[in-house]
Amino acid sequence: MELPDSRILYTALVTAVAIMRVVELSVSRRNIARLLQRGATEAGRSLYPLMVVVHAGLLVSCVAEVWTLERPFVPLLAAPMLGTMALAAGLRWWVISTLGDRWSTRVVFVPGEPPVTDGPFRRIRHPNYLAVILEFLALPLLHTAWLTAVVFGIANGLVLTSRIRTEEAALSEGGAYLRLMRDRPRFHPGHK
Repeated sequence: MELPDSRILYTALVTAVAIMRVVELSVSRRNIARLLQRGATEAGRSLYPLMVVVHAGLLVSCVAEVWTLERPFVPLLAAPMLGTMALAAGLRWWVISTLGDRWSTRVVFVPGEPPVTDGPFRRIRHPNYLAVILEFLALPLLHTAWLTAVVFGIANGLVLTSRIRTEEAALSEGGAYLRLMRDRPRFHPGHK
């Protein structure tokens, strides 16, 4: 019995990730509508299209690099990257379930609402962005698409830097965010 081409399986995995992103966008749209009914505002609107391009570009580039540059499948690298992907997905859905109808792919918030401090937010300020960083590393390296990991990792870092500044500035307006979150690291314990 012949094993399937690893590139086909990898393409299927990347497609599954893309489908999950579409599901997340649907959840986000629904949540934004609810937030707007409660008087929410949006910050950093001009940054959002760039973020979409970077995220979509990662998915396309992963598959393109593996097929066009014939990147090999290396089980010793793939195993920890698959574990990292699973960890990132679990963290992402933990964030989504913790934030409930306050979660969105945009920086949309209701002025005066206190920040969420439950779930993964008990330990770090930006668990969702940690999940994104892990995904941008692990998904390409799952099939040794190292060029995609480097290029889109840097692009994501630049976008996230602006996004985090925008988000923290918006959430800090009432003072509660700074008071409740300033002692929590951004991405992992021990990191400020």
